[in-house]
Amino acid sequence: MIAIVDYGMANLRSVERALLRAGGDPCITSDPELIGNADSVVLPGVGAFCACATNLKDSGLEEAVKFAMDSGKPFLGICVGMQMLFEESTEMGITPGLSRFDGRVIRFYENSAAPPNIKIPHIGWNILQPARQSRLLEGVPAGSQVYFVHSYYAVPSDSQLVSAVSDHGESFCCAVERENISATQFHPEKSGSVGLKILQNFVNWRS
Repeated sequence: MIAIVDYGMANLRSVERALLRAGGDPCITSDPELIGNADSVVLPGVGAFCACATNLKDSGLEEAVKFAMDSGKPFLGICVGMQMLFEESTEMGITPGLSRFDGRVIRFYENSAAPPNIKIPHIGWNILQPARQSRLLEGVPAGSQVYFVHSYYAVPSDSQLVSAVSDHGESFCCAVERENISATQFHPEKSGSVGLKILQNFVNWRS
């Protein structure tokens, strides 16, 4: 069973439908015991980092999510679900994350003006460039397009964590992977056949 963590801050049904199409057996849940007993776990996230982090903590699910990551079972973060894996975000002030990875989440052109042709938020299809071998991105060709909706992105302290990058006027990390934990800034559930392939890789991932 794939547990999709329901803490009130994501489009859970679209993730559920995509995982079903990928051959998985997803279950949307806010039950810590179900999350703990699941074969794999997905942490989605939509909206502001601070709201997601607060809701996750207030829901009582933060410890269950940490336990899932530490247990060695396959774990996938999506969008803000990826961002929360890092130490902190600068969105609406400094907000602490789950600190599973070193690094912070910053806004596009946080310290400078964006070029006239660059719109923020970054919304729509963009090119995915794998940075190294990745179980999650296995079989996904360089140059494939995936779907983004975000204004902030993670900057890992360790470049070896980065499994793929994209470009929105500046290069940015759009996927990470280490051991059992993987995450994407883009939305695989909205990324057509490429996203389906990525989710199939996750469904077939064995710890």
